[in-house]
Amino acid sequence: MKPPPFSYHDPATLQQAVELLGQLDNAKPLAGGQSLMPMLNMRFVLPDHVVDLNGIAELSGISASADTLDIGAMTRQRDIEFSETVAWACPILSEALTYVGHRQTRNRGTIGGSLCHLDPAAELPTIACVLDARIEVIGPNGLRTIPFAEFPAGYMMPSIEPDELVTRVSFPLWPREAGHSFVEFARRHGDFAIVSAAAMLVVDAMGVITRAAVALGGVTAVPLRMPEVEQALVGHKATDETFRAAAELCRAIEAVGDVYVPAAYRQHLAVVMARRALEQAFARIGGASAKTH
Repeated sequence: MKPPPFSYHDPATLQQAVELLGQLDNAKPLAGGQSLMPMLNMRFVLPDHVVDLNGIAELSGISASADTLDIGAMTRQRDIEFSETVAWACPILSEALTYVGHRQTRNRGTIGGSLCHLDPAAELPTIACVLDARIEVIGPNGLRTIPFAEFPAGYMMPSIEPDELVTRVSFPLWPREAGHSFVEFARRHGDFAIVSAAAMLVVDAMGVITRAAVALGGVTAVPLRMPEVEQALVGHKATDETFRAAAELCRAIEAVGDVYVPAAYRQHLAVVMARRALEQAFARIGGASAKTH
């Protein structure tokens, strides 16, 4: 199929892009195009204007401070995957990117495009969820920052206005001694996850969990943070039993079902994947109880 007719715009600066989106009716920004172009070809979206962001150099880049990793919205997924800065500051992000599509799609796909597309089974929204990412957005009224917890407005619906653009994603950094893990279950490598799980853990010298974060992807209409699981972990010894009992709380999730995967199967996978992520995160801080699956 071919895309519907539209007017193409190629701004050279962020200011030009913002002005175009503010002036044009029914306009869509084009980032990596790995989601938008197929949707255009299948006539799922019918914009009158497409605003190409690929010529805006100021929207790309990776930097890290003592407590934050900042990534420009147009930074390619492949660049993030192989960034030494990302691997050092936020290894769970590097790990998750190995599950994103295939090398060809990561060469073009961007972090901002993935977050704005907001497929609940995609890896990057789940990582943004578990790390409490902050999304910087610009529009005619200037810059604003949206905590990721407030970013999803619904199924594949980010809480940004039609005339706004994501400019940067900031990830608060965990201590270097934290354990991390991202795991997923998919039909084939490169597919969207049926269920994915991300976990971060900090354990003290006595083996007690002092901080935890757990998020699931693919289970509901939006990436899902699991505060009940985190509460069941903090203050308890990092043991197989602790991880198993905490992960079991995922069985209460009202999972979505479809023609391929029933809701009950997603509930079961949520328990399994959460436990595996917790075990692996603990193993990476020297724990002995984690297993390889």
